[in-house]
Amino acid sequence: MNSKSGDAEGAFSTWTTRRWLWAGVSVTLIVLAVLGSLGGWAMWRTSQITAELVDRRSPALIDSMRVQEALVNQETGIRGYGLSGQRDFLQPYMRGAAEEKVVLRRLRPLLAGDERARADLADVERLAGSWQERIAGPVSSAPAEEAVQLATERAEEGKSTFDSLRKALARQQSHLEAERATASRELRHAMKLRNWMFAVIAVVIVLVAFVVFEGLRRGITGPLSLLGSDARDVAQGRFDLALVGKGPADLRQLTSDVESMRRRLVEELQSSEASRTLLDEQAADLKRSNAELEQFAYVASHDLQEPLRKVSSFTQLLQRRYGSQLDERADQYIAFAVDGANRMQVLINDLLAFSRVGRVHNEHQTVDLEEVMSKTLDNLSVAVEESGAEITHDVLPTVVGDTTQLSMLWQNLLSNAIKFRSSDRTPHIHVSAVSADGVWEFAVSDNGIGIAPEFQEKVFILFQRLHTKDAYPGTGIGLAMCKKIVEFHGGTIGIDPDHTPGTRLVLTLPAVEAAPAVPERKTQP
Repeated sequence: MNSKSGDAEGAFSTWTTRRWLWAGVSVTLIVLAVLGSLGGWAMWRTSQITAELVDRRSPALIDSMRVQEALVNQETGIRGYGLSGQRDFLQPYMRGAAEEKVVLRRLRPLLAGDERARADLADVERLAGSWQERIAGPVSSAPAEEAVQLATERAEEGKSTFDSLRKALARQQSHLEAERATASRELRHAMKLRNWMFAVIAVVIVLVAFVVFEGLRRGITGPLSLLGSDARDVAQGRFDLALVGKGPADLRQLTSDVESMRRRLVEELQSSEASRTLLDEQAADLKRSNAELEQFAYVASHDLQEPLRKVSSFTQLLQRRYGSQLDERADQYIAFAVDGANRMQVLINDLLAFSRVGRVHNEHQTVDLEEVMSKTLDNLSVAVEESGAEITHDVLPTVVGDTTQLSMLWQNLLSNAIKFRSSDRTPHIHVSAVSADGVWEFAVSDNGIGIAPEFQEKVFILFQRLHTKDAYPGTGIGLAMCKKIVEFHGGTIGIDPDHTPGTRLVLTLPAVEAAPAVPERKTQP
């Protein structure tokens, strides 16, 4: 007995983690497949009985009651007309006759396959037809005086026939009610079976989960925890601690490899300690720098803008309250103050947006530049229409980057091309895209006023303006932000000095995949 147990343990000791996992997963999948089949069958059975009850039994009973209601309305109308001779009493009869036809057309398919129900319906239709042929039809079609006389003569026959019809309807509804009750009982039984089955499934799943958890704990997490504990002891300075492996064969091999690493780590300890110290210092500097940047962003978005809003608001209040007491120069000074406050607020917002590049919006994902360009053109539609600009572009590729930052990039480049247009020619702007040497090279070309060669590097510096704010509004931060966005995405940006007339901005972004040559797309002004 002990010999066989030892042989089994020896055989299992050669199993790797992968083999244990394959065995466990296979058994688990078989159990789950069986449980899933049982659960699916229970759900199918419940659904089938529910559909039978909802789609056939209940509608059939309801329609049977509606047939009875329609026939009662007919009998009421005929009786009223036969007593009074007034044709207004035939309105319930006419509505009931129409309703009877509609309901019977709907009821017949519901009773397909049920011989007793179809026989009940045949009795009802036969008696209803007899009553309508002998009583309702002649009375409703006769003139008033004849109708009263005919109704009186056939009163006993009509009562007898309609009583038989009532009994047939009652018998039909009783059978339908019994069938619906039977279906309801079957549904309750199926639901109870389904609930019990799912309860058993839940218990089995819990047991399987427990077995899997215990197996993982004993075979994988336990030995790994022991290895991790020993590794932590080594990391804390116990370099003389020898690591002993337990568990599956591959984990024991892993322990042996870690033991080899321990010996090598002892040799590299001094150099790694120096590197770690340097890395900690750099991380602390970076953390401090980020904290200062966060503080700047908060001050820019709250503390600096609030005084500006007060200056602008109270200056305007001063103008409205004492406007009649001030001269034209005072109004001009107030306008200067309000304009300065507004410009300062715009400047702060631009600085805040500049500081957020690569810090706040930093979710790299696949970006379709076609969609970005489409949204940018929508945002600039007013400026395009006012300037009469014609913007064309090649089919743009898909790159990896931050959608918000790339949208800001195209917004700034195209709005600059529109803003710095020439007054003596129609603005034409073209965006090209060429793939070469693992990068996408984009060019934004326009026929505007251009940039002098001595200023082509300066325009990418923060707050560098080549024109007064009266000639061209702005803060001088747009191209600096474009450069920061492009460099954050691993690209470059510059100005083509040979392009005339106008300006040609060239920028690169890393290519995701090569794209074939594509035709030009055009947006009309």
